[in-house]
Amino acid sequence: MEPLLIFTNLPDVASAGKLAQRLIENRLAACVNVLSSCQSIYRWQGAVEQVEEIPLLIKTTSAHYAQIEELVRTQHPYDVPELIAIPITHGLPAYLAWLTTETEQHE
Repeated sequence: MEPLLIFTNLPDVASAGKLAQRLIENRLAACVNVLSSCQSIYRWQGAVEQVEEIPLLIKTTSAHYAQIEELVRTQHPYDVPELIAIPITHGLPAYLAWLTTETEQHE
């Protein structure tokens, strides 16, 4: 299983916290950082938008990407949420082992 860092943004702290909690409770992520708000400027449906958003950094493995994508698509308030996954090619071996262990499904 390849470790991944997944980025997404949510419109407010409440929705960001709710998604982060659900990811951890379902063992889809080992850790989710809910960052401070940022200004996002983008083009949407022909207009330039500027909004405040809450970034999430999701640490997980490639085995869970499809489930995370489905959760984000169904729980995210945006029509087209940002969801970008980047392979983690290097990292502290003990941290990467912990990441894998914490995302394993325990019965």
